[in-house]
Amino acid sequence: MTASVFTVGLIVGSASEHSLNRRYAEALRRLAPAAGLDVVDIPIAHLPFYGTQYDREYPQVGVDLKRAIDEVDGLLIVTPEYNRSIPAVLKNAIDWATRPGGESSLAGVPTAVTGASKGAVSTAVAQAHLKSILSALGVPLVGVPEAYIRVDDGFFADDGSFAREGTSEFLAGFLSALHDLIARWR
Repeated sequence: MTASVFTVGLIVGSASEHSLNRRYAEALRRLAPAAGLDVVDIPIAHLPFYGTQYDREYPQVGVDLKRAIDEVDGLLIVTPEYNRSIPAVLKNAIDWATRPGGESSLAGVPTAVTGASKGAVSTAVAQAHLKSILSALGVPLVGVPEAYIRVDDGFFADDGSFAREGTSEFLAGFLSALHDLIARWR
């Protein structure tokens, strides 16, 4: 076990009831304690679409999202890939977290990005797009290892953990890289 335990906010970029990425995120959560991470959910599906009309009197739903981000040491964002990009619900959450102008809750928050898909390219294009957005917002990112996870039959064990040999070890290393990034930034 790593000496310092950091609290990490989990944002799953899917509003789907049967989200593959939610299932993947829950399997990651099982690995997190060994990497010195305590994972807490930061839900985003309930957010209304952001518009500048909210900047004058920022609604409680936006305040709550920003507070949830402010209260964690880092973020773990798990995203599906929709049409070679990130889902609208995830981009909407980023917009809420960074507004009103000059009051971003994301700047300086150490973050790891991953995602799972049944496709051959997994979520590589969506992750590249997301990392580009986050980088422009001043978010320090885990660079290596990158975790583009391709899921097929038998990927998950009956108990929800990862079934394949080597997968847990690789993803534990990914989570340890997030721990190390947080330690450097905090």
